[in-house]
Amino acid sequence: MDRIIHESKGEFYIGGVDSPDAQLFFEEDDNVITITSTEVTPAQREQGLGKDLVDHVVNYARKEKKKVDPVCSFAYDVIKSTPEYHVVWKE
Repeated sequence: MDRIIHESKGEFYIGGVDSPDAQLFFEEDDNVITITSTEVTPAQREQGLGKDLVDHVVNYARKEKKKVDPVCSFAYDVIKSTPEYHVVWKE
């Protein structure tokens, strides 16, 4: 399912700006995007929103030629279990 992913400073989110269904928080420098946290509301869990946000960051990193450092355990698990993401993974 295609979901609209919005961006705010240090955050990608799905849903409304005041009450998003899912959020991914990150820090970015010249070479690395560090995923610090991923949150999904209880009502929206198990629907793939968190994974969609991680996918979005990976695609963004590829486009910007950056590495991804998944400090967040959820993002780490997604990236580790998806071999095609290893090219941007900052292990």
